[in-house]
Amino acid sequence: MSSEPNCVFCRIIRGEIPATVVHRGDACLAFLDIQPLSPGHTLVVPTQHYPTLDRMPEQLAGEVGAALPRLGSAVMRAAGATGFNVLINNGSDAGQVVPHLHIHLIPRRAGDGLGFRWNVRGYQPGEAERLAESVRREMAE
Repeated sequence: MSSEPNCVFCRIIRGEIPATVVHRGDACLAFLDIQPLSPGHTLVVPTQHYPTLDRMPEQLAGEVGAALPRLGSAVMRAAGATGFNVLINNGSDAGQVVPHLHIHLIPRRAGDGLGFRWNVRGYQPGEAERLAESVRREMAE
């Protein structure tokens, strides 16, 4: 198993740092965030060290992803929430602070005051088609 000696999440996985674990599986570990956005805010981390989602093997990503429906539902019910957000900050420019892939499960309730800052914009004529073609080329490689 891949592990980094100084990675805080690897240290949690190895049991060197305490955490409030809610699920332990072969592919992932889930524990309560120590700075929750809402009660029940849970982090799901692969048990192997991968800094970002795009650096992770597809099979392992699938195994980690397969745990999300049950975990999300359990966290939502346990926290008395009516919904939950699934969030990945992939890379420092996307807000990732700990360089070990982690998926946030954030329980939500009506009127909880949490929100998003979505600065939406449209595409210029032809821009979406050019971008889609570029993505298809990248996927083919």
